[in-house]
Amino acid sequence: MACIIFCAAEFDTLARPLEPGDYVIAADGGLRHTEKLGIAPNEILGDFDSLGFTPMGASVFPVEKDDTDAMLAVRRGLSLGYREFFLYGSLDGPRLDHTVANFQTLQFLADHGAVGYLVGNRTIVTVVKDGSVAFSAGKSGNLSVFCMGPDARGVTERGLYYGLEDGTLTSGFPLGASNHFTGEPAQITVESGSLLIIWDREAGFPLKR
Repeated sequence: MACIIFCAAEFDTLARPLEPGDYVIAADGGLRHTEKLGIAPNEILGDFDSLGFTPMGASVFPVEKDDTDAMLAVRRGLSLGYREFFLYGSLDGPRLDHTVANFQTLQFLADHGAVGYLVGNRTIVTVVKDGSVAFSAGKSGNLSVFCMGPDARGVTERGLYYGLEDGTLTSGFPLGASNHFTGEPAQITVESGSLLIIWDREAGFPLKR
């Protein structure tokens, strides 16, 4: 079971079918996406500055608040006990600041023992904290790894074109940019710290963490 959040940025298609037990939240303008798909969300929430009107039955928050609408939805999903999150409409919008905010939302999820994915039209993004992520054989496309916050230590990348063993990534140098899958099983591990991992959507999702 996962929490599926629809945000207001551009959206094309689902990257995985909805499954029984998934909890769907439409965050502000994300309601347009659920309507397009014919999905009845379990909850609608936000400040509705993007949607332009307040839907009936929605949970309404003030525009002047600390949380983004995506963060409101994530907090709600965590409060319900969900530990896997898929955020659609979270990458391909006109606001770069909201994209960066969504990167930090992934870190928030990792800090709370959960797994989150931003699912764009061409890209998927996740954060791994003090752990690892693995991909099955047969994957292709680009993959990049960046340090989130303090130095990421004990970084190992295997099964990718550029390998790394027990390395250190910092937030001041993009050493992990522009790697790619080789078709072999791949694994990325960080012993201490957090990694932002970005890859081509065509490669799909990693193995369950």
